[in-house]
Amino acid sequence: MSTPRDSELLEAWRAGDRAAGNVLFGRHFAAMYRFFRNKTGDDAEDLVQRTFMACVAGRERFHPDASFRAYLFSVARNVLREHFRDRHRGREPLDIEALSVADLTPGPSTWLAARAEENVLLRALRKIPLASQIVLELYYWERFTGLELGRFLQVSEETARGRIRSAKRQLEQAIREVETDPALVSTTLSHIDAWAEALREQVVRS
Repeated sequence: MSTPRDSELLEAWRAGDRAAGNVLFGRHFAAMYRFFRNKTGDDAEDLVQRTFMACVAGRERFHPDASFRAYLFSVARNVLREHFRDRHRGREPLDIEALSVADLTPGPSTWLAARAEENVLLRALRKIPLASQIVLELYYWERFTGLELGRFLQVSEETARGRIRSAKRQLEQAIREVETDPALVSTTLSHIDAWAEALREQVVRS
């Protein structure tokens, strides 16, 4: 028996098949948790639930031939925006994706990584614009291709790759700003891909 596609599971879940929903949730929980954990801390699990519920409710928004991952992360991004807007309700309007997580949620992260270089990388990610943080986490943690990232951003693959390059430059600059130890800055910059991969495995255990 063939493994059902994500689109088939979503359609079945929307039709009332809770078992299909459980399978879909299980497939993508870790990715969704990674998406929210370094941005919202202890609210991550609640926001994961809200994302899946929004997917079930959004009947007209997903085409079965489209990328389900791009769709799911687009929904998650909207949930994240709503989360930050709710937290800042009554204040000045926010350009949320131009601000950093450090701007939106002042104070240290409750998540500490295993290695010093990984913690430098975490702090730097929280210092760059949210839009760039999302691009890099999808690239490093979820292994989005340029094409898939383009679908998520609703831009061409070439434009998406340009945004990856720009976000990497912002991250490198942020690393230099958040850490004063030259040796630690050097080792972090020299092996960003490796530190990012190590963090990927730690997020769902944090």
